Amino acid sequence: MASASPRPSHRRSLRTRRTLVVSAAAVAAAVGAGVLVMNANAYPVDLYHQVLPAKDGWAASGSGTTGGAKADAAHTFTVSTRAQLVKALGSATDTTPRIIKVKGTIDANTNDSGKKLTCADYASGTGYSLSAYLKAFDPATYGKKAPSGTQETARKAAQDKQKKNIVLRVPSNTTIVGVPGTRAGILGGSVLVQNVKNVIIRNLTFADTQDCFPQWDPTDGSAGEWNSNYDSVTLRGATNVWADHNTFTDAPTFDKTEATYYGRKYQVHDGALDITNGSDLVTVERNQFLNHDKTMLIGSSDTDSTGKLRVTIHHNLWKGIVQRAPLARIGQIHLYNNVYDTTTVNGYAPKYSLDSRAKAQVVAERNVWKIPADAKVAKLLSGDGTGSVAGTGNLVNGKATDVVAAYNAANSKKLKTTVNWTPALTAGLQTTVTSLLTDLTGTTGAGTLS
Repeated sequence: MASASPRPSHRRSLRTRRTLVVSAAAVAAAVGAGVLVMNANAYPVDLYHQVLPAKDGWAASGSGTTGGAKADAAHTFTVSTRAQLVKALGSATDTTPRIIKVKGTIDANTNDSGKKLTCADYASGTGYSLSAYLKAFDPATYGKKAPSGTQETARKAAQDKQKKNIVLRVPSNTTIVGVPGTRAGILGGSVLVQNVKNVIIRNLTFADTQDCFPQWDPTDGSAGEWNSNYDSVTLRGATNVWADHNTFTDAPTFDKTEATYYGRKYQVHDGALDITNGSDLVTVERNQFLNHDKTMLIGSSDTDSTGKLRVTIHHNLWKGIVQRAPLARIGQIHLYNNVYDTTTVNGYAPKYSLDSRAKAQVVAERNVWKIPADAKVAKLLSGDGTGSVAGTGNLVNGKATDVVAAYNAANSKKLKTTVNWTPALTAGLQTTVTSLLTDLTGTTGAGTLS
């Protein structure tokens, strides 16, 4: 690489189709089976007040990212239920510094009394049923136009009920961190960091964020698609955010178990960690992204926010990922010292790793790919002909490889090989990466801080 310059296959009733009865015990079982990697190494004396180190990526810009480090005792919380977490988060407009310690796995699909909620609970009283929805919008009779009418209105109402329960809004100056040794995480929840500043999210497993009520869009692609609505973590108009040592996964509900309707997969998962709507100054480091399709989106559209979407992604492990690791638009994105294991895992077969489009300015250096012997290097990247990918020192199966040259040789829409910026916030960048795959397997994700 050039250097960077300065279904219907079967049908089930709503209740039997998806009851969201996945429990913390199921997540623990997935951990034990090796689906989630969570080691119990030594932990810092005070994990909760740690701030982003100097020069550690874009989130170190300006006054840096300190989260809730200045929280007083009245704004330091330990939570183990959804209701406790909601109370600790408080109002999204309250900028008082706060530290939230998550102890154990919190199931977002529970009510304030801790009772498990299912998709049927959310649909109750709305008039929605999957069978009625499928009948109403069958392309053979309805055609290729956006769904509207009684069942679409009912679907939205049911979706809104779930949204009010599982979307957890984070205010400015907040640190959310998992308590070491407790398998801390959020099951089925969607953490929303919207139009706020200075947020830290660490040491948490985000598992199986599901939309009970995906929408059918017959105009999405040539055959239509089912689209879901919740990411495990969404940054939307957020500034100075540090996401560190987290695990993102669909486990224990993998896409391969989902039904097919209208010939398309009934997709209940959306993004893992999406960075959109003018979000800026973000550092994503030492996380594990496992068992997921559309993993990380940077920029919500080709006309998102020019001058923003500055993101650093380093020392992350991506395994069992289909695409978007990340898909980048518009911004200045620095990817270094990441490991991409493109082996098919739990039915998640890779399409590509990195997509640079809409004039994105990506510097990808000293990353490591592990690919099957019959895989093509040219398929590791993607683009629309306007995006750039610069950088050197990338390895594929242990061999120095110009992945951009390989992509460009096989595609008519070429990736540009120069960018309009030079990374300066590069703390921890390793120039020797031959052992990176081994190193990151045991030191990334929730439960591995040392």
